[in-house]
Amino acid sequence: MKNKKYITLGFTSITVALALLFSSTLFAQTNEDKDKSELSRLQSLAKFTKVISIVEEYNVDELTIEELMDKALEGMLSNLDAHSNYLKQKDYKKLKVQTKGEFGGLGITVGVRDGALTVIAPIEGTPADKAGLKSSDIILKINDKSTLGMTIDEAVAIMRGKVGTPIDLTIVRKDEVKPLSIHIVRGIISIQSVYARSIGDNTLYIRVTSFDQKVAKDVRKEINKKKTTTKGIILDLRNNPGGLLDQAVDLTDLFVDKGNIVSQKGKNKADDKIYSATSGSTITKVPMVVLINGGSASASEIVSGALQDHKRAILLGENTFGKGSVQIVLPITKEEAIKLTIARYYLPSGRTIQAVGVKPDIEVFPGEVKTRKNDFTIKEADLKKHLEEELEKVDGKKELDKADDKAKKDIITPEMLNKDIQLKTAVDILKALVITKG
Repeated sequence: MKNKKYITLGFTSITVALALLFSSTLFAQTNEDKDKSELSRLQSLAKFTKVISIVEEYNVDELTIEELMDKALEGMLSNLDAHSNYLKQKDYKKLKVQTKGEFGGLGITVGVRDGALTVIAPIEGTPADKAGLKSSDIILKINDKSTLGMTIDEAVAIMRGKVGTPIDLTIVRKDEVKPLSIHIVRGIISIQSVYARSIGDNTLYIRVTSFDQKVAKDVRKEINKKKTTTKGIILDLRNNPGGLLDQAVDLTDLFVDKGNIVSQKGKNKADDKIYSATSGSTITKVPMVVLINGGSASASEIVSGALQDHKRAILLGENTFGKGSVQIVLPITKEEAIKLTIARYYLPSGRTIQAVGVKPDIEVFPGEVKTRKNDFTIKEADLKKHLEEELEKVDGKKELDKADDKAKKDIITPEMLNKDIQLKTAVDILKALVITKG
C-alpha cells in the first residue's frame, strides 16, 4: 500500500514538474517572439529612415523632408487598397465640408476595379446621366490627365468644380471598339433618393437612387400610403452607389423582423459590429422582388444581400459592384488625416461582398421587351375609351384636371414596362409570388 501511494505521489510530482517546465518554455518562447518582432520593427524603421536620408541627399530635385514624408505616406496608404489614402490639408478640408444634399459636379459615383477608375453609377437626371455615362465605364482620362495611378479622392477633386464649367472624360466601354470622348457641363447635383409608383392595382414600385439620411423614413411613408392595396413590392436598387450604413440597416429592417442584417469584422475587435433586425420596425411581409445591377454598390449590396439571405425577396438583374469594406477617417494633426480601411462587411450567411458582389437569383440583362404589333386588333374597351374622348371634344367637356395628370405620373404603364425588360420580368415574377403567397 505504501508503495502504491508512493508511486501515485511520484506520478503527480512528475506531472506538476512537466507542467511547470512547459509553462516556462512557452513563456520564454512568447518573450522571444516579442523580442524578434520588436527587432524586426526597429530594423524596418531604420531602413525607412536610411532611404529618406539617401533620397534627401542625392535626389536630383530639391525636396524638403516634409515633402518626402508626404510622398512616402501617400505611397504607403494608396498601396494598401483602393479606398485608403493620405489626406493632406486641402484634401482633409474638402472632406469635412458638408454638402447638405446639393453640390456642384457631374453626378457620378466612382470606384477602383482591377486597378482602373470605374463608374459605379451615374445619378439619375444629373449631367453625367444625360451625357450618357454608364455603369462599368472605365475613365481613362479626365480632360487631358491620365487616371492611371490616380486615387478616387484625386479623381473626385478634379471632376468637381464650378457649376457651368465644362469637362471632358475619355472612357473605355465594354463592346466599344475604341475609347469614347464624353463632354459634360458641371451642374448643381440635387438628389431625390426615393420615389414610388403603382404598377397595376396592387403592385408598389419603389426606386431608391442613393442612401441619404432620410431613405428608410421616405420608403416607410410610401409603403404606408398604399398599404391596404399593396400585395407585392418591387424595390429598384439599380445604379444605386450606396451611402449611409444605418439607412441600409433601417431599410432592410422594414421587411425583416429578426436575425442579423449585416456584420463588420476587422483586425481590431473593437471595430467588430453586428446589426440586427427588430420586429417592431417591420411594416410589411408582402412578396418582394429586388432589382440590382453592376451599378448597385455598398449599401445597396447590404440590403439586397440581406434580403436574399433571409429568403425575403427574389433578386433579379445582374451581379452587383462588390464594394464591401469599411473606411474611417483618422486625424493625425489638426489639418491632416488618413482614410483607412478597418473592416469588411459580411452578410447574414457569413459571405463577403468585397470584390465579389451579390449574385441575382435570376439573371436578366437590360433591354426592351420584344412585342409583336398588330394594327388591326382593337379591344372593345379601347374603342369605347377612344369614342368617349371624341365625345368630350364635341361636347366641349374639360380635359383631365391637374390632379388626374399627377396621378398618371405616379403609374407605370405597360408601354413603360416594355422598355425595361428587367422591370417587366420582375412584375411577372411578383404576380406569381402573390398568387402563391410568396
